[in-house]
Amino acid sequence: MTRLIDQLKAGEFISAPGVFDPLSARVAEQSGASALYMTGYGVSASLLGKPDAGLVSYREMVDRVRSICEVTEAPLIADGDTGFGGLANVRQAVQGYEAAGASAIQIEDQEYPKRCGHTKNRKVISAEDMIKKLEIACESRASEDFLIVARTDARTEHGLDEALRRSEAYIKAGADILFLESPESIEEMRIITERFPDTPKLANMVGGGKTPVLPDAELRALGYQIVIHPVYLLGAAVSGMRAAMQTLQSDGTETPSAATLEDLNMLVDFPAVWALDERA
Repeated sequence: MTRLIDQLKAGEFISAPGVFDPLSARVAEQSGASALYMTGYGVSASLLGKPDAGLVSYREMVDRVRSICEVTEAPLIADGDTGFGGLANVRQAVQGYEAAGASAIQIEDQEYPKRCGHTKNRKVISAEDMIKKLEIACESRASEDFLIVARTDARTEHGLDEALRRSEAYIKAGADILFLESPESIEEMRIITERFPDTPKLANMVGGGKTPVLPDAELRALGYQIVIHPVYLLGAAVSGMRAAMQTLQSDGTETPSAATLEDLNMLVDFPAVWALDERA
């Protein structure tokens, strides 16, 4: 398995689709993704059918990390929300995610309970409190190969200058990857990448969000090294299910474009179970 830290050191551009359960992770990896992003939005939607508003617990999130890593080999960047509380919670989250198999944890400077990025009513804690969280996160990992992604949501409420100030402080606190959420123009994105040339930077592409949605090639040219597409597969899954249901409800037939049982058997690796049956 190629490690995320090795991909970054080699200067690779990483385009990580948002996965939300082991099945979506299998689909993404088998389709060629070199890294995966476990989206909190997707976990909340698939697990609870509810919004990404701090409703999923640490235990539920770390269990989802483990279940994804058990069936995939691609490095996983995992959404850790705010660290799920105070400093003791951050320590537990970092240690738990690392032990579960993730390659990186994303921690943001929102107040708890958090709100999904690109949505309303996000509030941030003080930069000083976030710095303490990042310092604890760095101290708590078993290996420096496990990376800390520092996300700031300050742009929306406090403007770009404050978000840049926080970003610089978070990097000094030990963050390995910078995630400045919700820049509102290509020019702002360019300012971010030029301001921090020596730190890997992560771009978040969300259709209908505050940030311009650009092709991966343009993001790479701007200076980003990682791009996540957190809700793209979730949206595709919902669209596919709706289309299939329309056909089923209208004439009682299954659409021929749906994956067959044979396709699904191969996706979830039923042949491995059959091989064991034959050995017995």
